[in-house]
Amino acid sequence: MTRMEMSNRFIAYIQLHIAVILFGLTAILGDLISISAISLVWWRVMIASISLLFFIRFGLALRALPAKTLILFMGIGCIVALHWICFYGSIKLANASIALITMATTTFFTSLVEPVLTDKKFSFFDVFVSILIIMAMAYIAQTIDLTMMTGFIVGLLSAFLASLFAILNKKYVALASSYEITFLEMLGAFLSISLVIPYLLHANIDVLPLPTDWKYLIILSLVCTTFAFIISLKALRHVSAFDANLVINLEPVYGIILAVIILKEHKEMSSSFYIGAGIIMILVFSYPLLKKYFK
Repeated sequence: MTRMEMSNRFIAYIQLHIAVILFGLTAILGDLISISAISLVWWRVMIASISLLFFIRFGLALRALPAKTLILFMGIGCIVALHWICFYGSIKLANASIALITMATTTFFTSLVEPVLTDKKFSFFDVFVSILIIMAMAYIAQTIDLTMMTGFIVGLLSAFLASLFAILNKKYVALASSYEITFLEMLGAFLSISLVIPYLLHANIDVLPLPTDWKYLIILSLVCTTFAFIISLKALRHVSAFDANLVINLEPVYGIILAVIILKEHKEMSSSFYIGAGIIMILVFSYPLLKKYFK
């Protein structure tokens, strides 16, 4: 590896960590915003799409892209939408800490799915580390109140969808710029969710944010979505999807700390929950050293 490649990889990891801190903040904002998970994600991707118009010259930058590429990234955007709906659904059904800790299982899902969708070889070591994470997750599940179990399961589905769109983004990231990809995925998410908005209105489910929600929605959409998504996509050009998901696994660390400080969620969770979370974080931090040692 050349010095330039090492420098690019180091910068990519810094970008990923900044993005992950902001992703952790989204859980806190999602808890503070009063509207339903679907409505929240709809507003989030709408505002993010509008903000990205400035970066793609109001659509002029997309003219050079083939129609197949446009459809591809908009399709990935639909997966992103489902991931976020499940993520915020987990927060509403349980709490931010549970939604965040389930995201650590993206490592497990990535180790199984990435060899199927890409040319990466199957790694027994990756699966071994992932199984250890799953064991820690099972320990956590035993400590969760039954009233929060639905949120826990929805969080696991969110983690699977997160691993899926991360792998697809890594596979196709060279087809367009980070701005173009982010806009197309946000647009795909917005259009797909728009199909169910009439049903929400008919069912009298809150779609319009309260006045107190707007400041959180703006931060969520512009800082934690547009900015974080762009720098994470840039980082994916220099790191593997599995390594990227290992960094993303640190999202619970930042998010749970914020949840304790802002939402006081430590009053809802047992000490066993934090022990399990600590085990998962130790596995994440030690993974690069262990893999280098065994190689």
